[in-house]
Amino acid sequence: MLERFRPDGYHDSIFDVDTEELKKGGITGLIVDLDNTLVPRHEREAPERVHKWLEEVIERGFRVCIVSNNWAGRVKAIADELGLSLVAPAAKPRGGAFVQAMEILGTSRSQTAVIGDQLFTDILGGNLAGLVTILVVPISPRELLHTRILRRLERMVLRKLQKKDLLRKYRASFPDSGGGFCV
Repeated sequence: MLERFRPDGYHDSIFDVDTEELKKGGITGLIVDLDNTLVPRHEREAPERVHKWLEEVIERGFRVCIVSNNWAGRVKAIADELGLSLVAPAAKPRGGAFVQAMEILGTSRSQTAVIGDQLFTDILGGNLAGLVTILVVPISPRELLHTRILRRLERMVLRKLQKKDLLRKYRASFPDSGGGFCV
Protein backbone atom coordinates (compact mmCIF):
# COMPACT_ATOMS: atom_id res chain seq x y z
CA MET A 1 0.00 0.00 0.00
CA LEU A 2 2.76 2.45 0.95
CA GLU A 3 4.46 1.80 -2.39
CA ARG A 4 1.63 3.63 -4.18
CA PHE A 5 2.74 6.87 -2.57
CA ARG A 6 6.46 6.45 -3.26
CA PRO A 7 7.79 8.98 -5.77
CA ASP A 8 10.59 7.95 -8.09
CA GLY A 9 12.39 11.17 -7.22
CA TYR A 10 12.14 13.87 -4.57
CA HIS A 11 13.56 17.37 -5.06
CA ASP A 12 13.47 20.84 -3.57
CA SER A 13 11.88 22.29 -6.72
CA ILE A 14 11.33 21.76 -10.43
CA PHE A 15 14.66 23.51 -10.99
CA ASP A 16 16.46 20.62 -9.26
CA VAL A 17 14.93 17.89 -11.43
CA ASP A 18 17.64 16.34 -13.60
CA THR A 19 15.98 16.48 -17.00
CA GLU A 20 19.05 14.96 -18.65
CA GLU A 21 18.60 11.90 -16.46
CA LEU A 22 14.92 11.75 -17.43
CA LYS A 23 15.88 12.02 -21.11
CA LYS A 24 18.37 9.15 -20.72
CA GLY A 25 15.52 7.10 -19.22
CA GLY A 26 13.37 7.67 -22.30
CA ILE A 27 11.13 10.38 -20.87
CA THR A 28 9.98 12.92 -23.47
CA GLY A 29 6.75 14.19 -21.90
CA LEU A 30 6.27 16.04 -18.63
CA ILE A 31 2.93 16.34 -16.89
CA VAL A 32 3.38 19.18 -14.42
CA ASP A 33 1.10 20.36 -11.64
CA LEU A 34 0.55 24.12 -11.46
CA ASP A 35 -0.27 25.33 -7.94
CA ASN A 36 2.73 25.20 -5.61
CA THR A 37 4.73 23.25 -8.19
CA LEU A 38 5.25 25.82 -10.96
CA VAL A 39 3.59 28.85 -9.39
CA PRO A 40 2.64 29.76 -5.80
CA ARG A 41 -1.07 29.05 -5.35
CA HIS A 42 -2.00 32.71 -4.86
CA GLU A 43 -0.02 34.13 -7.82
CA ARG A 44 -1.60 35.11 -11.11
CA GLU A 45 1.56 34.99 -13.23
CA ALA A 46 4.46 32.62 -13.54
CA PRO A 47 7.83 33.87 -12.30
CA GLU A 48 10.50 34.59 -14.94
CA ARG A 49 12.53 31.67 -13.60
CA VAL A 50 9.68 29.28 -14.55
CA HIS A 51 9.57 30.74 -18.07
CA LYS A 52 13.32 30.14 -18.42
CA TRP A 53 13.09 26.60 -17.03
CA LEU A 54 10.32 25.75 -19.48
CA GLU A 55 12.29 27.22 -22.40
CA GLU A 56 15.27 25.04 -21.47
CA VAL A 57 13.14 21.92 -21.01
CA ILE A 58 11.41 22.43 -24.35
CA GLU A 59 14.76 23.11 -26.08
CA ARG A 60 15.94 19.72 -24.73
CA GLY A 61 13.05 18.10 -26.61
CA PHE A 62 10.47 17.66 -23.85
CA ARG A 63 6.78 18.31 -24.37
CA VAL A 64 5.00 19.75 -21.31
CA CYS A 65 1.35 19.79 -20.24
CA ILE A 66 -0.12 21.27 -17.07
CA VAL A 67 -2.59 19.05 -15.20
CA SER A 68 -4.39 20.83 -12.38
CA ASN A 69 -7.27 20.06 -10.04
CA ASN A 70 -7.95 23.78 -9.95
CA TRP A 71 -10.69 25.01 -12.25
CA ALA A 72 -10.36 28.78 -11.88
CA GLY A 73 -9.77 31.01 -14.90
CA ARG A 74 -6.40 31.87 -13.34
CA VAL A 75 -5.12 28.39 -14.23
CA LYS A 76 -5.99 28.81 -17.92
CA ALA A 77 -4.48 32.30 -17.96
CA ILE A 78 -1.18 31.00 -16.58
CA ALA A 79 -1.14 28.03 -18.98
CA ASP A 80 -1.74 30.46 -21.87
CA GLU A 81 1.00 32.77 -20.56
CA LEU A 82 3.42 29.83 -20.52
CA GLY A 83 2.25 28.55 -23.90
CA LEU A 84 1.33 25.15 -22.46
CA SER A 85 -1.63 22.83 -22.90
CA LEU A 86 -3.86 22.41 -19.87
CA VAL A 87 -6.04 19.64 -18.47
CA ALA A 88 -8.32 21.08 -15.77
CA PRO A 89 -10.17 20.38 -13.62
CA ALA A 90 -8.27 17.11 -13.50
CA ALA A 91 -9.79 15.24 -10.52
CA LYS A 92 -6.37 13.81 -9.64
CA PRO A 93 -5.54 11.14 -8.55
CA ARG A 94 -8.07 9.70 -11.01
CA GLY A 95 -6.33 8.56 -14.17
CA GLY A 96 -8.40 10.21 -16.90
CA ALA A 97 -6.50 13.50 -16.77
CA PHE A 98 -3.14 11.72 -17.04
CA VAL A 99 -4.35 9.79 -20.09
CA GLN A 100 -5.70 13.00 -21.64
CA ALA A 101 -2.37 14.76 -21.01
CA MET A 102 -0.43 11.88 -22.63
CA GLU A 103 -2.70 12.14 -25.68
CA ILE A 104 -1.95 15.88 -25.88
CA LEU A 105 1.79 15.21 -25.45
CA GLY A 106 1.80 12.28 -27.87
CA THR A 107 3.60 10.11 -25.33
CA SER A 108 3.15 6.66 -23.87
CA ARG A 109 3.32 5.73 -20.18
CA SER A 110 6.99 4.78 -20.47
CA GLN A 111 7.80 8.19 -21.99
CA THR A 112 5.98 10.33 -19.42
CA ALA A 113 6.84 11.73 -16.00
CA VAL A 114 4.63 13.58 -13.53
CA ILE A 115 6.07 16.42 -11.44
CA GLY A 116 4.00 17.70 -8.53
CA ASP A 117 3.98 18.80 -4.92
CA GLN A 118 1.28 16.50 -3.48
CA LEU A 119 1.50 12.81 -2.62
CA PHE A 120 -2.26 12.16 -2.65
CA THR A 121 -2.93 13.75 -6.04
CA ASP A 122 0.17 14.02 -8.24
CA ILE A 123 2.25 11.09 -7.00
CA LEU A 124 -0.56 8.62 -6.26
CA GLY A 125 -2.26 9.45 -9.57
CA GLY A 126 0.97 9.17 -11.54
CA ASN A 127 1.89 5.89 -9.86
CA LEU A 128 -1.57 4.42 -10.49
CA ALA A 129 -1.22 5.45 -14.14
CA GLY A 130 2.18 3.72 -14.36
CA LEU A 131 4.20 6.92 -14.89
CA VAL A 132 7.52 8.12 -13.49
CA THR A 133 6.69 10.37 -10.54
CA ILE A 134 8.69 13.24 -9.06
CA LEU A 135 7.71 14.97 -5.85
CA VAL A 136 8.83 18.54 -5.24
CA VAL A 137 8.55 20.62 -2.10
CA PRO A 138 5.64 23.08 -2.31
CA ILE A 139 6.71 26.58 -3.33
CA SER A 140 4.53 28.35 -0.79
CA PRO A 141 3.02 27.50 2.59
CA ARG A 142 -0.16 29.33 1.52
CA GLU A 143 -2.73 26.64 0.74
CA LEU A 144 -6.42 25.84 0.97
CA LEU A 145 -7.70 24.36 4.23
CA HIS A 146 -8.21 20.86 2.82
CA THR A 147 -4.67 20.87 1.41
CA ARG A 148 -3.21 21.88 4.78
CA ILE A 149 -5.04 18.94 6.35
CA LEU A 150 -3.70 16.58 3.68
CA ARG A 151 -0.17 17.91 4.28
CA ARG A 152 -0.27 16.46 7.80
CA LEU A 153 -1.13 13.04 6.37
CA GLU A 154 1.56 13.46 3.73
CA ARG A 155 4.19 14.08 6.39
CA MET A 156 3.18 10.83 8.12
CA VAL A 157 3.42 8.90 4.85
CA LEU A 158 6.78 10.50 4.00
CA ARG A 159 8.14 9.51 7.42
CA LYS A 160 7.03 5.92 6.84
CA LEU A 161 8.54 5.87 3.36
CA GLN A 162 11.79 7.21 4.73
CA LYS A 163 11.81 4.76 7.65
CA LYS A 164 11.35 1.82 5.25
CA ASP A 165 14.01 3.30 2.95
CA LEU A 166 11.48 3.67 0.13
CA LEU A 167 12.02 7.37 -0.37
CA ARG A 168 14.80 8.19 -2.80
CA LYS A 169 16.14 11.18 -0.96
CA TYR A 170 17.63 13.61 -3.43
CA ARG A 171 17.27 16.51 -1.02
CA ALA A 172 19.90 17.80 1.37
CA SER A 173 17.37 18.81 4.00
CA PHE A 174 13.67 19.05 4.67
CA PRO A 175 12.12 22.44 5.38
CA ASP A 176 10.35 22.95 8.67
CA SER A 177 7.42 25.07 7.55
CA GLY A 178 3.68 24.73 7.57
CA GLY A 179 3.49 24.14 3.83
CA GLY A 180 6.55 22.00 3.33
CA PHE A 181 7.39 18.51 4.45
CA CYS A 182 8.88 17.73 7.81
CA VAL A 183 10.17 14.18 7.84
